[in-house]
Amino acid sequence: MPLPVVDTRPLFAPLTREIVAVLRALPPEGWMRPTTAGSWRVRDVVAHLLDTALRRLSFHRDGARPPGPPPSTDRELTAMINRLNAIWIEAADRLSARVLTDAYAAASMELAAFFETLSLDAPAIFPVSWAGESQSAQWLDLGREFTEIWHHGAQIRHAIGAGPFPEPAWLHTVLEIAMHGLPHAYREIAPRSGAAIVVEITGAAGGVWTVSARAAGGWDVDRGPAGTASAVATLADEDAWRLLFNALSIDDARARVSVAGDETLVMPLLRARSVIV
Repeated sequence: MPLPVVDTRPLFAPLTREIVAVLRALPPEGWMRPTTAGSWRVRDVVAHLLDTALRRLSFHRDGARPPGPPPSTDRELTAMINRLNAIWIEAADRLSARVLTDAYAAASMELAAFFETLSLDAPAIFPVSWAGESQSAQWLDLGREFTEIWHHGAQIRHAIGAGPFPEPAWLHTVLEIAMHGLPHAYREIAPRSGAAIVVEITGAAGGVWTVSARAAGGWDVDRGPAGTASAVATLADEDAWRLLFNALSIDDARARVSVAGDETLVMPLLRARSVIV
């Protein structure tokens, strides 16, 4: 069964309210804790969430243009994003926790309200590059934005020991959207006739998906198991998001993923990322 269109529009407001509630209860020392987002502390992740909300409102809702020439390659896109992130994080270091929280609470609600006005099947303003697309449908671009907010919220929760989000359906949505990146992750593997890699994610947010070779070349991803699998990779839902959002090394991923069948066909999964890196 092909992956369905996922409507994340009604999920932004409850997700961001949950993030803001955690931030309002966070003691001062919690803001300085390290996260899995590289060198960023909790306060840096919050600042980044604010930045991306304001950027989306500015570029998408209000039609402002990003600074500088538009990137023409993935490398240029990554460099531009890293530069914008670094500039903002440095500037936000002068802001208090309360200012950051209040600003994010307001911007995130504006963003959620804006997303509710958008059509799912319109062309996206930003293509989803980690899915290998140069033009995306708007629902996938919004889904990508939802995964960004969710995984940064999860990084905060992990850093402060708050445990998983209380709503496992949010993580299931994140994983369903992230699966769109798997055909691109397998692009350097020559498809063999009948090859199928089943990805079984366990836990309350889990599911089963299959990456399979197309007769005309390339790979597809579908919901559900294959009739005959060349390989089966099984991992927990909490490990799956860390893998796909760059919070697990290859070695850690190998230790946490159970593999049956052809292990070489699972390696692209371990390197897959549903985020720009």
